[in-house]
Amino acid sequence: MDRVLDLQSIFASDGLLSKQIPGYRVRAQQLEMAQAIAETMANNSVLVAEAGTGTGKTFAYLVPALLAGGKVIISTGTKTLQDQLFNRDIPNVRAALNVPVSVALLKGRANYVCRYHLERTLQDEHLAFVNRNEIKYLQLIECYARDHSGSGDKSGLTAVPENAAVWHYVTATRENCLGTECSHYKNCFLMEARKKALAADVVVVNHHLFFADVMLRDERLTELLPACNSVIFDEAHQLPETASLFFGESISTGQLLDLVHDSKAEALEAARDCLILPDALAAMEKAAKDLRLTVSGDHVRFALPALAKNQAFNTALDSLQEKLAELVAVLEDQAERSEGLENCWRRAVDHAHLIKRWRDDAETRDYVRWVEVYSKVMQLNATPLSIAEIFGRQLKAAPRAWVFTSATLSVNRNFDHYLGEMGLDSAKSVSWDSPFNFPDQALLYVPTAISEPQHKDYFNQIVRAAVPVLKASRGRAFFLCTSLRAMQHIHDRLAAVFESEQIDYPLLLQGTASRSGMLKRFSELGNAVLIGSHSFWEGIDVRGAALSLVIIDKLPFAPPDDPVLSARIDKINREGGNAFMDYQLPRAVISLKQGAGRLIRDESDCGVLMICDPRLTTKPYGRKIWQSLPPMKRTRQLIDVEKFFQQAVFSAAL
Repeated sequence: MDRVLDLQSIFASDGLLSKQIPGYRVRAQQLEMAQAIAETMANNSVLVAEAGTGTGKTFAYLVPALLAGGKVIISTGTKTLQDQLFNRDIPNVRAALNVPVSVALLKGRANYVCRYHLERTLQDEHLAFVNRNEIKYLQLIECYARDHSGSGDKSGLTAVPENAAVWHYVTATRENCLGTECSHYKNCFLMEARKKALAADVVVVNHHLFFADVMLRDERLTELLPACNSVIFDEAHQLPETASLFFGESISTGQLLDLVHDSKAEALEAARDCLILPDALAAMEKAAKDLRLTVSGDHVRFALPALAKNQAFNTALDSLQEKLAELVAVLEDQAERSEGLENCWRRAVDHAHLIKRWRDDAETRDYVRWVEVYSKVMQLNATPLSIAEIFGRQLKAAPRAWVFTSATLSVNRNFDHYLGEMGLDSAKSVSWDSPFNFPDQALLYVPTAISEPQHKDYFNQIVRAAVPVLKASRGRAFFLCTSLRAMQHIHDRLAAVFESEQIDYPLLLQGTASRSGMLKRFSELGNAVLIGSHSFWEGIDVRGAALSLVIIDKLPFAPPDDPVLSARIDKINREGGNAFMDYQLPRAVISLKQGAGRLIRDESDCGVLMICDPRLTTKPYGRKIWQSLPPMKRTRQLIDVEKFFQQAVFSAAL
């Protein structure tokens, strides 16, 4: 087949896609987007493409990618979307186009069974996670690894839950992977996946892998990016957050405890006679745990200046560095006794170096240093104040095409925020509206008589306002919250109201089951109210009447006391900018668009978007926000909402 075949004939109503893909519909926006991407790939230029829900952006970039003739990397926002592309969308498009394009799926190390660590775990006499289920899971993984036709990908073994503790012991990390020194290197699942990726025409990765293993020049993946002609980022709105994570540095007490665990295992195998190593490991383990105990709280963040007055923290960190240095010296003496001990020594050296850098003002001048505390672990982070210059250098490193696409990249068609944040000065930006009929399919409702979010009774007020809307919609709702605290409060209050008023819509609360399990139950019930936080704001596709109402508790401005956000705000204001208008507002708009995007997922869907925050109508910036949303009809009257649902029921009956 001629690879320069006219795109119009491929996307036509009687074209190649319609003949292969059931239910295919022609969309003018999809064709225009495909043409823009094909032009970008031909010219090795940069395109930022915003495509509203229903545009069909996946096919719009897959067709040019499969016809391009060069090597293409497609990076997605999640592993779920990665699997969907590899297992469903790409095979369908490849069959429609009838092109001999080789495709590979590549994930990070933690997604593949590691034969070395599996073998060690099976031999471990003192398994830390022993219980009946985990032993059963371990046996299943052992059988799975013996299947010579398998990929070793965790997702291929559905009988073992993704969050099972055993996975931690049978997969490798960047730190404890032995690489070419591993006795299983020649039949390593990860290396086999990487070989396929290097040889393939199209490679499907995810953003975390792209930045962790490609941008940071993983020593075993250096051929992948230089060899490619085009990079396509789907769900590109997630890139600033992901890039910040991987362009920064971090070291956690959890990593140090993992080092202790691995060193103990390696010592039992190769250095039983070294009597000082157990003492050095015990001392370092205690120092790591003591450091965590110097800061109270759970799931909280602190900027470094906030910890400056915490003498216990500084003293414990001094002690940790001292004990880590002693461990480095002991491991160096034992390193030659096995590849595993040498790996532990190198990890200890790297950890010591990272902690030293984190404490060095000169080394971290352009970074914000902060601490995140979990229930058992503390993490020291250094995040760049700006990623624009760092990412901009990647764009100029070699001539290739770059495509950034998502449904949410602009603020009322203005891309300045995204372009500036990502360093995409020379990029062309285009926005295509959704083909859905939003004026008829959806209604935006902002209730009256609700105070601003800082009011002490705010969440009780929005529950009172939401109940009659939930009655009108007969449940069938997502209640999206901007914090876990708000989510819990709203759930508890709604549960009390439902009980007192004998409302029998099932209430589903995020965290009580897996996300996929909750979505399945939500769809099956048909009248449920699902209350969730950030996990349900994006990447969720519930079509049909089961989801007819999306309630958003308030405008999703990030907490101003977040250490990274606070430092970036200060930087923008110091440089003469307006941090609120240039940074905070655009981020909130993009997040709100993601949440609102859960409502209308199909041309036959209809529903109400209820935003409880009065600032949408009372603040000067509110106009900019609602103008960035799809063109729904707007109201502040409950009676209009009730009429909308009555008409929707009548239309459905017809």
